[in-house]
Amino acid sequence: MDLQWQWRRWPEFDSLTLYHYLQLRQAVFVVEQACAYPDLDALDLSADHLLGWDGEQLAACLRLVPPGEKFAEPSLGRVVVAPAWRGTGAGHALIAEGLRFAAQRYPGQGNRIGAQAHLQGFYGRHGFVTISALYDEDGIEHVDMLRESEAMKS
Repeated sequence: MDLQWQWRRWPEFDSLTLYHYLQLRQAVFVVEQACAYPDLDALDLSADHLLGWDGEQLAACLRLVPPGEKFAEPSLGRVVVAPAWRGTGAGHALIAEGLRFAAQRYPGQGNRIGAQAHLQGFYGRHGFVTISALYDEDGIEHVDMLRESEAMKS
């Protein structure tokens, strides 16, 4: 697996890249998961967006929301791996790159996520620990998870 990573702020998107990015998010979050909800929200405007490319094909993406916008900590979210890339390790590479950048951008801070409950094991492999009870978000069970920074652990 050799994805090419690209970070963008909202104003930096060209129209074709933005189209591919939003198309992948809609294909998974709205169509595949059969969940009618407003995927686009104001958090997109302040977030950093990570795109993983296989040539001209967008294979994976996520957004990094700044601290204080959704949670007190920075937050990875809208984590998506295209169906053709699932099971290849692309999801783990995506999270690793997201956490690397988050630590660089927001040094000394952890990362809090609202994770789909069935993905607790996946996120646990990256140091996230479940910190909430199950809750319903748009018809899908979620939990909040926290990954402490090294500075928070000492």
